[in-house]
Amino acid sequence: MKAILTVQNFTSDFVTTFWTPIFVGIFLAIVAYALWPRNRAAFDDASKMPLRED
Repeated sequence: MKAILTVQNFTSDFVTTFWTPIFVGIFLAIVAYALWPRNRAAFDDASKMPLRED
């Protein structure tokens, strides 16, 4: 039995092959930015913001 090419199959294949690696790359870039040593002071300051009394 031959597989029929449908819009759903095409869309699923397109998302899997094209967007998944792009989103993985974006996620890794965000994690690298958050863990970069130069940004540590800014994130430490932001983490103490709720405890600050103005």
